[in-house]
Amino acid sequence: MIVKNIIQRIRPQRPHQRSDNVRRFYMMIVTLSILVIWRLLTTVGVNKPSLTLNDIRKCATDNLDADLSFLDSAKPIHTDEFFERRERLARALVASNADAFILEPGYTSQYYGNISQTDWEPWEPEERPFLMLILPEFSQSGEMSAKTAFLAPHFEEGRVRMLGIPSREDELDIVIWEEHWNPYATLLASHIFAGFNNTTKRRAPKLVVDEEIRDFISRGLANAGFETVGLTPEVELVRQIKSPAEVEILRAVNTGTVAAVRAMRPCLVSGLTEDEVQYILNEVLIFIGFDLFFNIVLFEEDGALPHGGFIVGTKKATEDTMIVIDVGAHYLGYSSDICRSFFIDPAQRDVANLFTGWLGLLGQRSSRKAQDISYLGLREEKLKVWDIVLVAQSAAAAVLKPNNTAADVDIAARAVIEDAGYGEHFTHRLGHGIGIKAHESPYLNKWNTEVQLRPGMIFTDEPGIYIEGKFGVRHEDVYLVKRNEEAELLTGRRAIGPYDP
Repeated sequence: MIVKNIIQRIRPQRPHQRSDNVRRFYMMIVTLSILVIWRLLTTVGVNKPSLTLNDIRKCATDNLDADLSFLDSAKPIHTDEFFERRERLARALVASNADAFILEPGYTSQYYGNISQTDWEPWEPEERPFLMLILPEFSQSGEMSAKTAFLAPHFEEGRVRMLGIPSREDELDIVIWEEHWNPYATLLASHIFAGFNNTTKRRAPKLVVDEEIRDFISRGLANAGFETVGLTPEVELVRQIKSPAEVEILRAVNTGTVAAVRAMRPCLVSGLTEDEVQYILNEVLIFIGFDLFFNIVLFEEDGALPHGGFIVGTKKATEDTMIVIDVGAHYLGYSSDICRSFFIDPAQRDVANLFTGWLGLLGQRSSRKAQDISYLGLREEKLKVWDIVLVAQSAAAAVLKPNNTAADVDIAARAVIEDAGYGEHFTHRLGHGIGIKAHESPYLNKWNTEVQLRPGMIFTDEPGIYIEGKFGVRHEDVYLVKRNEEAELLTGRRAIGPYDP
């Protein structure tokens, strides 16, 4: 028996047995080779970006191909438009039964007088009031025109005249006050309000006070004998309806801001931090010629708070990171405000999936194991949420039409998100007006049932879903309400997918 066993062991194997063993040997070699190559490629893929921030910035600016044609139609606001704005405001004051509109340096003075903290930084509002007034003035024939006047400290009079404020008069009409005087009583007693001081028309002049004016000035005016009221709907409407020149500037700055994000995205790599992405995008915006305004870059759970938390900036990107960028810039005095949510290009996963597929041909064990990885479930939810938010944005855009209310637009987007089961995760209003300020009235929320949309209004459309501890998604574009057609997109192109925002 022992001899028989020895003979069997040394007996040559049959051809088909030898063939099976060879096949198993080669399959083992191929499998091991694939695993080694896969590991090498993915490791190189992770470490490959020895790219500097400057390399990535150059990649992004190169992607613009020096094509800044979106700026071509934008021109600075002409002097005549400032006069026309004041004329519309004067008519609005008459309709509001008010005698004058009063404001101090800031966004509103930039709109009516081309002065602001940015253009004339030393005139940042301080304790000495420097005020601009616009009031309706009637000729003997009953024709109405806009009268513009100013209240300024005496020692600053010369500097006020240097501001270059557009005026139809040879010289600016400035009421001066000395530092030991009451400036508000001085204004009331001046020639501007002389008609209110005679015996036949003795009443308190009614002033519409700008929303940006500080409280101590409002109280000072009231204590001096003025009647002060807040913005009326007629006065607000002046800024809410945009002129053709404003539309083109807003189109340029918002299209350009989206173009900057789109040019940057393909250049981003794993390992970059939120702060680094913010820096790169700022550099691209400067390359275009925009002034920086705000730039919020949030990764993963940081993006679950719409404007981020107090401590963000250090989280690093991977190819699975949902990146949310909410960014605005300034151009020719007007603001952009857009948001994009996206992934970086998954070059590493393409390699991994290719080899996973090959391994699957040898036996489905590798592919089944890949399906068990937890990030795939989260990734699928990100993709699902991304699509839901886009559908919600489309639903709102379809309702941006004259005579619909601001509430109607918000409700249209909110219904989509609620129907998808994420209603509690849409935590803010749908959008807002935009112009010189990034946030202007009217505001698109479901309680704003009184405001009707008008042709010429411009809004952001920015639904979002935010799942705390996981991620957030928001799409934001800017639309112009048209008279007899669909709202016009002013951001060039909407997002198409999470790799094509």
